[in-house]
Amino acid sequence: MLFNSYIFIFAFLPILYALYAYVRRWPDHRIAMALLIAASLVFYAWGGWFFLQVFVMMMAVNVAVGQWLLRARSGRRPLLVFGISVNLAVLGYFKYAGFLAGNLNTVLGTNFPILHLILPIGISFYTFMNIALLVDIYRGQVKHLSVIEYCFFMSFFPHLVAGPILHHSELVPQINSAIRRPGYDDLCIGLGIFCIGLFKKIVVADGCAVYADAGYSMLQAGQALDPASAWITAIAYAFQIYYDFSGYSDMAIGLARMFGFVIPVNFFSPYRSVNIIEFWRRWHITLSRFLRDYLYIPLGGGRVGPLHQAVNLVVVMLLGGLWHGANWTFVAWGGVHGVLLSVTHLAGKTFLGRSPLLSRPLARAFGIGLTFMLVTLAWVLFRSSSLGEAGRMIGFLFPLGLSPVTVLHSFRVFLAHQFGNPLIVLDPTTWAPARELWPQPLPPDFLATARPVGLWLAIVAAGTFLLPNTVQMFERFSPALGLQGFPTTSWFSLRRLGPISAIAIALLFVIAVLHLSRISPFLYFQF
Repeated sequence: MLFNSYIFIFAFLPILYALYAYVRRWPDHRIAMALLIAASLVFYAWGGWFFLQVFVMMMAVNVAVGQWLLRARSGRRPLLVFGISVNLAVLGYFKYAGFLAGNLNTVLGTNFPILHLILPIGISFYTFMNIALLVDIYRGQVKHLSVIEYCFFMSFFPHLVAGPILHHSELVPQINSAIRRPGYDDLCIGLGIFCIGLFKKIVVADGCAVYADAGYSMLQAGQALDPASAWITAIAYAFQIYYDFSGYSDMAIGLARMFGFVIPVNFFSPYRSVNIIEFWRRWHITLSRFLRDYLYIPLGGGRVGPLHQAVNLVVVMLLGGLWHGANWTFVAWGGVHGVLLSVTHLAGKTFLGRSPLLSRPLARAFGIGLTFMLVTLAWVLFRSSSLGEAGRMIGFLFPLGLSPVTVLHSFRVFLAHQFGNPLIVLDPTTWAPARELWPQPLPPDFLATARPVGLWLAIVAAGTFLLPNTVQMFERFSPALGLQGFPTTSWFSLRRLGPISAIAIALLFVIAVLHLSRISPFLYFQF
């Protein structure tokens, strides 16, 4: 079931909340927990009963191993290794079996059957949550593991299918207070955050997806793109995945808050980062935390020499890329980020990296622009279906075989069509038709001349780099965990949830619902 669907917004969510508001008054708070667990399992089973069977089986295995770890006086390390191995084996079977068989067949000339398995939704996320829980029990950081609390922690539907990757200590201690306290304020705050996230996903992310999909469909069909259209494609995808993930993160925070729970921030304006290190502190924050705590630090982290640290970073990011998908493009994407992180760490240890000039506004603006450009180029690997396709896209972005005059002409055409007469945007008949009506094959400069892509990307960019994010807007209401160390805002922070803010949020909700006719899953569902 998708957060951005009619069945969820107008049936599942209101019915569940009404039942929850009723049973949370009962003396035994476990009844409310049981309701949320049952509803979460229904939510997950909507994608297929087989997925639910895998999920329940993994919960049973991990709660059993966790209980054994808590009670064991000796032999705890083999138990931990067994639990982690089971989790990785199930993830590996569904996500990497076909990938591994295909590569073995290519390299060794074998004939292993290539399995085309449907990936259970959210398996990468709940696998990491289970591994983190077992390791925390082994380290003595979790002293008690109730079966019903564990089931709630794992299955709570706001985070179930695409994160954040929670720690047991972040959700379970909230259970009693979240269920017991009055829910009106939480409902208002949660609904506001949810509606903003819904707008980001349906209007902004899916609005960018139209242009990104057009460019990559041309690429996959073997067609050429002119330089301006190639850059439009790359930038449109950069904003698509940004607002897709940002929208989901807001919706998860908002849904959890509606039921009285505060979950960690997972996304904090990463495109406003001055370097790639800061980017990974702001993008998929809980995944970065998991990779740091359970992989990077055990490998030695930053306590080793510069070269060893660089190797650790590359290894961690290669595995982080592979976590996203069974394709060499994801591995290469992770490797690029690993190299960028290593270079940035090394540069930070030089006199240039410690220069006070780097804190000046002009230097920060340059750093933000450079980081955005590097991340956007790396997304080409992430979005492409093969390394060859990514290479072709890079070739269109940097056409070495074309003369500078030809390249400049491509961008002049783009500027003339998009901004030569701004009023022409008011005439919808001049816009690019719906994708179902696009001509085939598309001309190389189709995106450069497709209105209103220029104005649309300019508006999205302005909102991305100038406006505060959702948790900053709601910062007075403590919307999420883990906000310490992130910048706050005063000029666009809501002082209270009054009629004006309610009308504005309701307008965003109406606009989003009017665009619900085309349902598109969140990009991170596939990971």
